[in-house]
Amino acid sequence: MAYKIAGIDIHKAVLMVVVVDVEAMAEPGLRRRFGTSPSDLQELAAWVQEQGVEEAVMESTAQYWKPVWYELEDLMTCHLAQAFSNKAPRGRKMDFRDAERLVRRLVAQELILSFVPGPEQRGWRTMTRMRVQLARDRVRVHNYMEALLEEMRIKISSVLSDLLGASGLRILRALAEGETDGKQLAALGDPRLDCSPERLEDALTGKSTEPQRALLKMHLERLDLIDEQIAKLNQRIAEAMKPYEDAVVRLSEVTGFGVDSAQQFIAEVGPEAATFPSAPELTSWAGTCPGKEESALQNQSSRSPKGNKYVRRILTEVAQAATKTKGSHYQQVFHRLKPRLGYKQALWALVNRICRVTWVILHRKVRFIEQSPERDAKAQKQRAQTWARNLRKMGYQVILKPLNPTPLRA
Repeated sequence: MAYKIAGIDIHKAVLMVVVVDVEAMAEPGLRRRFGTSPSDLQELAAWVQEQGVEEAVMESTAQYWKPVWYELEDLMTCHLAQAFSNKAPRGRKMDFRDAERLVRRLVAQELILSFVPGPEQRGWRTMTRMRVQLARDRVRVHNYMEALLEEMRIKISSVLSDLLGASGLRILRALAEGETDGKQLAALGDPRLDCSPERLEDALTGKSTEPQRALLKMHLERLDLIDEQIAKLNQRIAEAMKPYEDAVVRLSEVTGFGVDSAQQFIAEVGPEAATFPSAPELTSWAGTCPGKEESALQNQSSRSPKGNKYVRRILTEVAQAATKTKGSHYQQVFHRLKPRLGYKQALWALVNRICRVTWVILHRKVRFIEQSPERDAKAQKQRAQTWARNLRKMGYQVILKPLNPTPLRA
C-alpha cells in the first residue's frame, strides 16, 4: 500500500502543496495551489485526505504555518521543519520544489523539526507569554515616568527604593491631579520610609507644567490597566493549570523558582516533560548544554546551541535568583565555579544543572530537597511560607507539612 506525504510550502496568502508517494520518490508528485482563507484550508484538508496522505511536513514560516497546522493536526501526523534546514541551492529556489525537498529531506531525516505542543499546552503558552510581555510593558511605563519626572526636576526615585510602591504611587497620583507643593506631597509618604521628611520634601520640590502632569496621569492610567490585565491573566493561568497543580507546587519548591516561573516553564515543556525522553535531550532543546563543533578530532567551539528563548530566559532568571539565596546549594556551586570559569560561564553551568533537575522533578514526579548543610532552617521555612502564600493567591490549595522522602541531589 502506498505511503503518501504532503509537503507544504507556506506563504501568507498562498500554499504550494505537493503529495509524494514515498515508494516512488523519483516520480513527480501531485501539485496543487491553495489559498489561506478558512474555506481554502478546509478544501486543502479534504483534498489531502482524498489523496490518502498520512503525514504532512511544512516550514515554520513566521506565524503563517499555524492555521495550516491546526487544520491538519487531527487528520494526520504533522511535522514542522525549521526553515534553514530546507534551504535551497542558490539560484534554484522554486515554491513547488521547496515542498518536494521538504518531503525528501523528511524521509532522509535531514530536517530539524520543531516541537509543537498540543492545544491545551499551546493555550498555556499564549497566556504565560502574554504575561511576560505585559511585565515588560510595565517596566517600559516605569521608565517613561522616570524620564518625565527628571524633566519636572522631581528626584523622587533618588530617595525611594521603589517608585511604584505604595508611597510612590500616592505621591505620583497627587502630583498628576495638580498638587505641586513639596511639603504636601511629602506628607503622603509612609512614616517608615528610610529617607527623612525633609529630604523627601526637597526631592519633590520641582517645577512641573500642566502638559507634563497630564502625561503623568496618562502613564498612571496605563499602569493601572496593565496591572489589572496581569491580575486577570494570573487567575486564568491558575484555572487553566489547576489539573496540574501538583507539578506547579513541586517545581516552585526548587531554589530560585517562584510560582510565575514554574507556570511559565511548565507551559513551555509540559507538566511531565513527556516529549523529552531524557534530561540531556531537554537541555539540548532548550539550548543550555555545551555545544560541540568537532573537526580533526578537536572541539572548535563549546558555544551553546540556539534553543527555546523563553525557557532560556526563565532558567537564567532562576539561576540568578538561586545564586543570591543565602546558604543554598546552588549558591555554593556558583561560588565554586566562578573563580575558574568566570561569572557568565559559571552562571550558565548552573542554568544547565537546574534544567536537568527540572526534568527529573517533572518527569519522575519527585520533590526537590535542599541539600546545603549551611541552609538556615528558619530561612527555609520562611521561603516555603512565601511561595505557599503566592500559590494561594492564584487559587491553589497548599498545605505545608514536613517531608522526609529520598533527597533529590541538585
